[in-house]
Amino acid sequence: MSDVRQHADDIHAQFSDHIDVSVDDVEERLTTLVDEYKVPIDEARRSVTNHYLEEAGLEREDISRGGSEAANVEDVDEPEQWIDLTAKVIELWDPRSDSVAQVGLLGDPTGTIKFTKWAKSDLPALEEGGVYELRNVVTDEYQGRYSVKLNSTTVIEELDEELEVGDDTSEIEGALVDMQSGSGLIKRCPKEDCTRVLQNGRCNEHGEVEGEFDLRIKAVVDDGIDAHEVIFDKEATEDLTGLSLEEAKEMAMDALDTTIVADEIMDDIVGTYYRIEGPTFGRYVLADDVEELDGPADPEQLLIKARSM
Repeated sequence: MSDVRQHADDIHAQFSDHIDVSVDDVEERLTTLVDEYKVPIDEARRSVTNHYLEEAGLEREDISRGGSEAANVEDVDEPEQWIDLTAKVIELWDPRSDSVAQVGLLGDPTGTIKFTKWAKSDLPALEEGGVYELRNVVTDEYQGRYSVKLNSTTVIEELDEELEVGDDTSEIEGALVDMQSGSGLIKRCPKEDCTRVLQNGRCNEHGEVEGEFDLRIKAVVDDGIDAHEVIFDKEATEDLTGLSLEEAKEMAMDALDTTIVADEIMDDIVGTYYRIEGPTFGRYVLADDVEELDGPADPEQLLIKARSM
């Protein structure tokens, strides 16, 4: 079976209960995008999926990719994955939107993760301290912090058992040796509940949108043994650099180039030693507490080392 046909089968399985569409119809749409317009297959699949979502009047969370797999919290390291979790509800927070029924923190022995339960999903309420098997939840990401969303396809089963919750806080002391692409002044999708970083003005889910500016740093910190990927959100970036989001926007406007912000930040922080503390999400440490340390700082040698990793 060809890759296009396999993707067509997957998409058809998602929508066959909602709209009248054949596998051949799906395959024809995919083939047109891939063969005639040279669209990568993953982007073609997103485009076709969005077409059928609109036709069916559904949201992306209303459909499953099928075959969700059991996972631990520490396994969540990319968005839009369908998984099963067994977790304890550590804390519930007040929802900030009428579209959200519940929001809070889940935990298992490997760490903690935020969850959102949509109001329209009509799922039973979760209770603080309760342990649940959550089947068919979808992962999401914002500034390196991963979360899971409970939707209309999610199955909730309360378990009569205790579950120990692990500590996922990390502390790193070392030199900031590199700043990765996607740092500095970036734009995010403005659609409700979507915060994806835009690539060339496009959101992977919503296509071309007028993005909203944000500020972040994706850094590599070397502690002498391992290289750690660390994300500084807007607040942490402003605290670290003394550069506000508004100042970054003005700087980019004056230069007619957003990359000047990343260049300015890189010159300021690469080669500096820091103590960084924060939660671990997948392969990233999210910087919550940062302290500059004294230490040898030869930026040129550190960059050479970073490039060789």
